[in-house]
Amino acid sequence: MTDSNAAAPPALFDYSPWHYWERATADDRARQHHFQQTLCEAGDEYSIGEDCYVSPLAAVQNERLRLGPRSYIAAGAYLTGTLRAGRDCTVNPYAVVRGTIELGDGVRIGAHTSLLAFNHGFEDPDTEVFRQPMSSQGIRIGDDVWIGSHVVVLDGITVADGAVIGAGSVVTKDVPARAVVAGNPARLLRRRGAPPTEPHGTPTDLAGRLAAFADTARAQAEDVIARCFVPGPDGGGLFVDAPGGPPTVRAQCDAVEIADLLLGRAPLPLSADEQIARLRSWQDPHTGIVGALDEDGRQRPVGALPFSEETGYHFLCVGYALDLLGSEFAHPLKGVAALTAGDVVEHLEALPWQENPWYSGDWADTLGTALMWNRGKGVRGQPGALDALLGWLLSHADPHTGLWGTPSAADGLMPVVNGFYRASRGTFAQYGLPVPYPEQTIDSVLRHARDARYTRRDRQTACNILDIAHPLWLTRATGHRADDVVTLARQLLADALQHWVDGEGFAFRAPHPTTMGERQTRPGLQGTEMWLAIVWYLADLAGVSDALGYRPRGVHRPEPVPVSAHGHTHAECRLSQRRRVGRASPS
Repeated sequence: MTDSNAAAPPALFDYSPWHYWERATADDRARQHHFQQTLCEAGDEYSIGEDCYVSPLAAVQNERLRLGPRSYIAAGAYLTGTLRAGRDCTVNPYAVVRGTIELGDGVRIGAHTSLLAFNHGFEDPDTEVFRQPMSSQGIRIGDDVWIGSHVVVLDGITVADGAVIGAGSVVTKDVPARAVVAGNPARLLRRRGAPPTEPHGTPTDLAGRLAAFADTARAQAEDVIARCFVPGPDGGGLFVDAPGGPPTVRAQCDAVEIADLLLGRAPLPLSADEQIARLRSWQDPHTGIVGALDEDGRQRPVGALPFSEETGYHFLCVGYALDLLGSEFAHPLKGVAALTAGDVVEHLEALPWQENPWYSGDWADTLGTALMWNRGKGVRGQPGALDALLGWLLSHADPHTGLWGTPSAADGLMPVVNGFYRASRGTFAQYGLPVPYPEQTIDSVLRHARDARYTRRDRQTACNILDIAHPLWLTRATGHRADDVVTLARQLLADALQHWVDGEGFAFRAPHPTTMGERQTRPGLQGTEMWLAIVWYLADLAGVSDALGYRPRGVHRPEPVPVSAHGHTHAECRLSQRRRVGRASPS
């Protein structure tokens, strides 16, 4: 038996704090109590719970510190910034916990592990890295999380409840609930508890099914693209969305996206240079607009509006296709560059947000993207135009739903959820900024996902499922309802994998005997491009996207557009948003 009155060896509690509760004498406890009082008096916002232990040999330099009951900080630990820890949390010897960190209950952090919730900028090659601005998104750790020794968790990461991170791991993306991950970068190994099962009780290997799907898609990508190419009399040719359809600007871009994603190159039979030259030549030099094609592949005249329903999406698809091919628009988007902040607000106020939130979100998406491409060409436009777009969206989001607009009696939440995707994609997601009400958004999207009219397997369309997957992915860092999100993602992912048609790809609408013959159920380039992105988003929410071996880089890329594509826009917008609404932690 342990003699609780025997004196502990020097520094025992500092390096093995778990002995403190059994072996500390009354004098030991008095010294610790005095040390904690001194810390709290010195710190501006310190709160240390009952039965905590903080080693005097730790470097506790936080601006704000909250330790829940029975938590400890061991010797050699280095803490700065803001740490909020629940009950029974441990920071073991020589751990580094810096930046804005939130720990749930029962979080155990191994020795020599680093949680680093900040980053130095490094994009400017003419400025030494240590002189460039720092950014911080924060790290959130859920309840009952075990983090082994020598782990590194990077800024912006959320580790959901019940996760286990193996020793030596480098965590570069969010960890789902009850996931067991390890490696550099950390990858999903399995989940704690019983393995998931199919309805008939057969254990599944979702990662294995994803890998097999990706292998099939890559092997058939050439055929999927080739069936949609119509040779021209001059040796050229144009892509159509599906055999028998007319050529469209979007079809050329979808072919580029699919080939980049699955093959890592431009789509045959045209060379990358030929496709770049064609896409750039389609841009009107006076307005910057890319006009639509007629049924013979000739361009129609462009109008005077900065963008319209017929041409607006071309700012997205052509801009990103050129980017994937290593090029850019030939001309600035002059109509957009002329918009003042007042013009932007006037347009936004005039949009039918209540009656047609998808169309309104589409307008915001297009404007945000057009401003981004202009900045990439050094055309900054009128002062405050981008701030007006972001500020209006921030101030007009519904605090109860997180969305713009109101649900429809006939269509439920579908129009506003779909409108949220479009509006947030070209603004908050594209510029790397937090959406206004992330938890309310998650609640709304999950409520919408229960509407079988849009999520039952035979009713699914690429738009409706993407408009669920992307908002949930964009807000995943909150950890809000993480189990519900993962469950939904796995269900929709299992459905999506069944939509692939061998040699033809994906149709925009899921194929089903009751809808055979409908145009939207014919596999084509648009459906393939969108469903490939959907599969990645759902797989990433489920923690198994590594099995795919691809990651979207075009219109549906998960990351913000790199800073180099638009000067210092990313940092400027982050700063301006913090000034407006006081939010510093992107979702």
